[in-house]
Amino acid sequence: MAWFRLYIWSTNRTKIYVTMSKATVQDLERTKAFPQWQTDWTSEYITGSGADLYALKTREGELTALGAYEVRERTMGVHIIYMESQVESNPTKTKTPKYWGIGRALIAWGIKLSVDAGFNGDVTLDAKTSELAKHYEADFGAIPVPGPRAGAAPRYLICDEAAQLIFTDYLEEV
Repeated sequence: MAWFRLYIWSTNRTKIYVTMSKATVQDLERTKAFPQWQTDWTSEYITGSGADLYALKTREGELTALGAYEVRERTMGVHIIYMESQVESNPTKTKTPKYWGIGRALIAWGIKLSVDAGFNGDVTLDAKTSELAKHYEADFGAIPVPGPRAGAAPRYLICDEAAQLIFTDYLEEV
């Protein structure tokens, strides 16, 4: 029997098992404390979005990332609205991240939500920068799809074999 188990990596290449659970008010508040995250997750824009907010934490309870997910019945997939790692691991905020593989774990969680909803593991996400677009394509097998409107950030789909490869990386035999 296989068990879905999320993990990230430490700088010394040690696998760190993490948990994903609904984000608490305290988790969201943490984004405003020092060192301040890129985004204030307590903002009305995020909390009023209707998205499911999740917190990725180490076994010791260290908040390593947050993700906003939307299960979309009409498109039969999960849209990852936003994801962000802690300041110490955010490549835009530090040269030597404390942890890496956070984005992959957050995407794997979106794939799991899609599988659990009966959507085949399909997820979409928007590339907010050209660097992210290249990263999604090269590292996650994402393919560009038409976005919701002209001028919006490019939208990407992770599905089929690409989603399966990511998902199965987090399956362990028990």
